[in-house]
Amino acid sequence: MQVNFLGILAATVASFVLGGIWYSPALFGKAWQRLAGLDDATIKAGNKVLIFGGTFVLSFIASFVFAMFLGPHPSLKLGLGAGFSAGLCWVAASFATSYLFERRPLKLFLINGGYFTLQFTLIGLLLSVIP
Repeated sequence: MQVNFLGILAATVASFVLGGIWYSPALFGKAWQRLAGLDDATIKAGNKVLIFGGTFVLSFIASFVFAMFLGPHPSLKLGLGAGFSAGLCWVAASFATSYLFERRPLKLFLINGGYFTLQFTLIGLLLSVIP
């Protein structure tokens, strides 16, 4: 199995940074927090090592497996197209199914589904441009 470890590491870090920006108060953080039913005390009480460390590990796993899916030398077109499709049609669509049954707000779906669509597009981009 041949994978691009530099691309995987870059995609992992980029996913982590994107999440920090996406869910920050400057973008969707406050709306996400309100729609998810989380107050400031709950956010502050969370185990930061578990949350952020787990997020980093899971981003690595997603990037690694996506690299295996794309193959060793994906084109830019394949990386972007497959990344966008995976984010929107696999991850976000799966979220949507759960959100429909859980009767969660559309805005919450758009925030979370939008993040994962952009995340996988970014992963595909980086895996295709980093040798």
